[in-house]
Amino acid sequence: MSADYKEMLAKRIEILRSLRKKRRVLLLKMRMRKPEFLRWLWWKFAKFENNLKWKRPRGKDNPVRLALKGYPPKASIGYGTPNEIKDLHPSGLKPVVVANVADLNKLDPSKHIVYIASSVGLKKRLELVKLAKSKGLKVANER
Repeated sequence: MSADYKEMLAKRIEILRSLRKKRRVLLLKMRMRKPEFLRWLWWKFAKFENNLKWKRPRGKDNPVRLALKGYPPKASIGYGTPNEIKDLHPSGLKPVVVANVADLNKLDPSKHIVYIASSVGLKKRLELVKLAKSKGLKVANER
C-alpha cells in the first residue's frame, strides 16, 4: 500500500468517527427527558399561577430542598445538556444569524442553519432566502 492510500484511509476513518460521535450525541439528546421544574407549592397559591418559573426552595424543612422521595424534582446540574450539543439546533446544525449576503457566503450547508436577522427588511430577506436555498442552506425563519 502506498503512503497516499494510507493517508486517505486515515482521513476517512477520522471522518467516520466524528460522524458517529455526532450521531451518538444527537440520539442522547433525543432520549433525554427533563422534568418541568416548577416552584414549590405552585398549585396552592393563586399568585404563582402566572409565574410558574423555578425558584430554589430555601426552607429549613422543605422536602424538595432535601430531595425527599415523592416530591417534585429539584433543578440540579445533573439535568444539564451535554456540552457537545449545548448550542445546536434540534436538527443538529449550528444556528447562525445572517444579515447580508457576505455573511451567507461564509457558511457550510452541512454544518450551519440560517436565521435571518430581524432587522432585515422584506426585500433583502426574500433575496437572502432565495440565495440560501440555492446554496443548499436551511432557513429556520423564512417568514
